[in-house]
Amino acid sequence: MRWAGVIDRATRAVGGPKGRSAAGPVRHLRWLVAAAVVALLLQMAVAMVTTAVEQTPTIDEPVYVGTAVDSLHHHRVRYNPEHPPLGKLIIATGVAFAHPRLDARFTGDQTALGRQVLYASGNDPWRLMLSARLPMIALTLLFGLVVFAFARDLTGPVGGAVALALYAFSPDVIAHGSLATLDVPAAGFLLTSVWLLWRARRRPRPYLPLAGVALGAALATKMSMLAAVPVLLLLAVLSVWYARRAHHRTARGRLRSLGIGVAAAVGVALIAVAVVWAVYVLVDPRPRWTPTGHVPAVHGLRGLAVDWLPLPEAYRDGMRVQFGFEYDTWRGFLLGRRYLGSLWYYLPVALLVKTPLGMLALWFAGAVTMLVVPRLRHAAPYVLVPAAVLLLAALDGARNLGVRYAIFLPMFLAVAAAAPMALRRRWAYGATPALVLFVAVSSLRTYPYYLPYSNEAFGGPSRTHLRLHDSNVDWGQDLGRLADRLRERYRGERIWLVYKGSGVPSAYGIRASDPRRIPPEEVRGLLVVSDSSIAQATGRLAALIDGSEPIDEVGHSITIYRR
Repeated sequence: MRWAGVIDRATRAVGGPKGRSAAGPVRHLRWLVAAAVVALLLQMAVAMVTTAVEQTPTIDEPVYVGTAVDSLHHHRVRYNPEHPPLGKLIIATGVAFAHPRLDARFTGDQTALGRQVLYASGNDPWRLMLSARLPMIALTLLFGLVVFAFARDLTGPVGGAVALALYAFSPDVIAHGSLATLDVPAAGFLLTSVWLLWRARRRPRPYLPLAGVALGAALATKMSMLAAVPVLLLLAVLSVWYARRAHHRTARGRLRSLGIGVAAAVGVALIAVAVVWAVYVLVDPRPRWTPTGHVPAVHGLRGLAVDWLPLPEAYRDGMRVQFGFEYDTWRGFLLGRRYLGSLWYYLPVALLVKTPLGMLALWFAGAVTMLVVPRLRHAAPYVLVPAAVLLLAALDGARNLGVRYAIFLPMFLAVAAAAPMALRRRWAYGATPALVLFVAVSSLRTYPYYLPYSNEAFGGPSRTHLRLHDSNVDWGQDLGRLADRLRERYRGERIWLVYKGSGVPSAYGIRASDPRRIPPEEVRGLLVVSDSSIAQATGRLAALIDGSEPIDEVGHSITIYRR
């Protein structure tokens, strides 16, 4: 355990006097940690870029890309009101370099807009999608630095490297961080706000306004982040209270600190609101909003909350649309069972399936350590409480469509997982790197199929479709790979396709017919079915599948049968 002793002495020296004997270990440790950070981010970048290059559009991406292109051409907030514009502005920074064309006479809805931009306007869908995804990849890598910095502040540089390793090898973060979607940026901005609030415990004046900006960015990316706002405002009060602890010798001093904390929280909230407004004005300097689709009426407490929020009308209409989704009944699939509605335990079970086993162990160990060890307990409200509140809000959701609704967990709990390294115990220095290595091996083995990942206890990515569906395994991402497979192995055969996704098969050279539109006895040749469609198959499609022999699979998300 020679290295354990070196790390222990160096970690102690980082925060203490710079003695001559400690200078060498500290300098070497810093170089080792810096090299680890670069290596981890580099492998993550390679994984995400490879994924972005090889995958065709997922179900949600064309809507976001189409909205981004429309904002570039017309400078308006018109489509996709259920999500605020910031994420789509970030997508637009990449899309602008592809010089996308859009027919000025287009009048369809947001789904038709996505198809129009990608497939009917003379744009190259491969180039356009990569251009849209690259800014999100860059942002995901920057959030990795936030994870590292947050954990380093709590546990030292080695703990920061452990947290970054869990983040950089997370299959879910890699999968969704490489897409032009909104889940990762919203969660990353929120984590950044929490980290800045933690730093405000020592220097409130520079960090509290920055925390407000980051919180506003999260709210301007995805509305689900609203659930965490009360928690973050309380953390702002807590940070000011801690920063002024020297003034707490009298009741008057404590009361004054509380008042200043409340004022600071109000300031953070106002800055966040201003950021949301600024994002909408950036898209359209003359704020105009006319709904293009149905906006449901929302009553009760939800209706009051929407009406009273000091946010743009387009934002509040977007909230009404989101609440409308919650009133709908959705079809789910969990552990091989189809059901209608939602299950409160869906996300916990899905996370058990899709999270590397070593990561689950480190999450648990880190959370327990943070709650039990006195010198780390003060960090629990910052790391564990926001994640817990967001998870509780997600459990109440009507849509059981994927762990992406809890993508904040691999970010926040990566920070928590670094806590055992602060104990400076030999078992921590031995067990933690071993579990991180287990996570790395599990993640690398699924390359480049990160979206359908599941851990070894559930059979790996080739078995995920037997237990989960939609964005957990098959989100329409493998249309391009299917086209390659059909050309390589099945050239000239009759293709029958049931594809669940937003891509257009013919744009990738796939000539296929829908087998559900003719009598089953006439379906002969290759039957190609998206695994999400298999999971929900009933009636004619179920009969077609039962009467066919599986012969191949593509990307662990599409199954090829022979009839």
